[in-house]
Amino acid sequence: MHELILGGQKSGKSRCAEQRAADWLDQSAVREACLIATALPGDAEMHQRIARHQAERARRVPKLTTLEVPYALPQALREYSAPRRLLVVDCLTLWLTQLRMPLTGAALGDAAWLARQAALCDALRAAPGPIVLVSNEISLGLSPLSPEARRFVDSLGVLHQRVALACDAVTLMVAGIEMPVKRP
Repeated sequence: MHELILGGQKSGKSRCAEQRAADWLDQSAVREACLIATALPGDAEMHQRIARHQAERARRVPKLTTLEVPYALPQALREYSAPRRLLVVDCLTLWLTQLRMPLTGAALGDAAWLARQAALCDALRAAPGPIVLVSNEISLGLSPLSPEARRFVDSLGVLHQRVALACDAVTLMVAGIEMPVKRP
């Protein structure tokens, strides 16, 4: 089963995904769980934030391994998905940011982005093991003022729609509370 967990910043979505991993691991000694992290530390504050998340995650779910994959997410899903291994992707928003609004280098154009998005959805549909994907729901407020920001919000919204179609469940986190949106 695949699940997309959406929510605003500090809504509890990562903790919810970690709990899914802990529950998965508790069901059998032969099960594994791996977090695929997509963040890149672009500044000192982000370095600290990532380190804090790693430490908190290690305390909450000690058996959850971590793999850093800021760009090649579809390939990582194809390579690491297995029937006894739960993958947690945290998060799609940062993955999109690395590709469409990178700190350095050229951004993916529309055609390349659509191909990468399709590759992600294909990898999800083909994955033999369960996957939990985390992403920020950022389109509930005002429309951004800049064309770049509007393009980003649009890209993320379309990505959410396509990933949700490939998932069995969708959960919206609000103030640490799970709100089921789609269930099998």
